[in-house]
Amino acid sequence: MKALLYFFLTILFFFNGCSNSPDNSNKKSVTTLAGYFDNSGKDDVLSGGVKMITVSTPKGDFKVWTKRTGNNPAIKVLLLHGGPGMTHEYLECFDSYFPKEGIEYYYYDQLGSYYSDQPNDTSLWNTNRFVEEVEQVRKALNLDSSNFYLFGQSWGGILAMEYALKYQQNLKGLIISNMMSSIPDYIKYAEDVLAPQLDPAVLAEIKEMEANNDYNNPRYIELVTTYYYPEHVLRMPPENWPEPVTRSFKHVNPVIYVSMQGPSEFGIVGDAKLKNWERKSDLPKIKVPTLVIGAEYDTMDPEHMKWMASQLPKGRYLYCPNGSHLSMYDDQEIYFEGLIKFINDVNEKSFER
Repeated sequence: MKALLYFFLTILFFFNGCSNSPDNSNKKSVTTLAGYFDNSGKDDVLSGGVKMITVSTPKGDFKVWTKRTGNNPAIKVLLLHGGPGMTHEYLECFDSYFPKEGIEYYYYDQLGSYYSDQPNDTSLWNTNRFVEEVEQVRKALNLDSSNFYLFGQSWGGILAMEYALKYQQNLKGLIISNMMSSIPDYIKYAEDVLAPQLDPAVLAEIKEMEANNDYNNPRYIELVTTYYYPEHVLRMPPENWPEPVTRSFKHVNPVIYVSMQGPSEFGIVGDAKLKNWERKSDLPKIKVPTLVIGAEYDTMDPEHMKWMASQLPKGRYLYCPNGSHLSMYDDQEIYFEGLIKFINDVNEKSFER
């Protein structure tokens, strides 16, 4: 009986997969599961999709880690993680959604992150150099305007915006996830809206340590991770955070993170390199279809991100009402439904604002 059932399921899958109907052929460029996972002729077969890519910098050549999943000539998504100095690992929930949609995608640890080379030279940690790194990775992976979707979350969203402003001719679509277009506005939102939501005693203790530049105090980290992170970074008790998230946090490069972002997700303080970054007035220059993702409880202002979408000539806004900064986890179904719809709409040339 089981063998007979399997036979009919196989036949059903074959005819559905090979259908020439517009719904199937337009949605995906791969028609069967076997086609999606066919690695014939790929130069990363031996390593299961992993490829170390050499990137040139003013301080010499280094290698960065990438990993491909799937085959789809029309849809290839490069994932830019946050931090700076985090890893691709917290994005591993994409494995639960992209393969079944036939989307080819690439994990990628930026230079300095855990799986890539980690040179000890702080002059490398600047936005312009990271943009050139992304461009070198794009070329090495053979991505172009016929298939290249660039996804950036948090710091990755800054990097994605900067890349689009310089190299948008290479893009088919852009996704800016959980990132505002102005760090000064982000700081103001953290100070004026989010900070007052903390217990006054907790906030006073945090502010005192910040005033004394006492960011390495274990108590400072304890306070922000206990009271701030479960409300605005990932709305789950920290002991219940998904393993890829905790693994990524364990692997953060603190040198990059602190020099560019500051000591925590509680706004940007001190002399962090990103403190004055702003691109609000440049958003209309990004002409490619762009999805901006915001969330109700995010460290980033969801109204600002909604405004961003209105400034982009081909912008669309996805709102996650239950999500925080990692809304791909705490508002997962809405997040991925909207993200996948955007990708398919651009691919099918049916994109609307």
